[in-house]
Amino acid sequence: MCGRFVRITPIPVIAKKFKVQKVFADLTPSYNIAPSQEVVIINDEGVRQLIQSKWGFIPSWAKDPSIGNKMINARSETVSEKPAFRSAFKKKRCLVIADGFYEWRTEGKRKFPMYIRLKSGETFGIAGLYNIWTSPDGSIHALARSLPRRQMKW
Repeated sequence: MCGRFVRITPIPVIAKKFKVQKVFADLTPSYNIAPSQEVVIINDEGVRQLIQSKWGFIPSWAKDPSIGNKMINARSETVSEKPAFRSAFKKKRCLVIADGFYEWRTEGKRKFPMYIRLKSGETFGIAGLYNIWTSPDGSIHALARSLPRRQMKW
């Protein structure tokens, strides 16, 4: 997935569509979600839950949270091997909820955004990983990243 996406479907509609049992998110819709912003994810920690998470990924061993802004996508071919993602790939899979995303088309020296969505216009889930990171000062952060080009099972 590219660096910007859209989520305009209301939280209650998402919860119903994905058969979520617990909701821990109350985000307003956005047409321009960027790395480091809050996103809606669905995970399954014994019960399917919808939670807020920051878009990015900070490995558990990282000392500086700014690394998370750069880590928004994981390569599906190597995610199970990379130290930053290996544990999350085994135990912390999720769906990043979206209504569409932007890809860029280059014409000459100019770039143009192309909005991509399902033909039906429905909201969908993008395979992702999430992580809980504790900063050196003790604050706790929930983080998520997407996994392009691969379908993942719960």
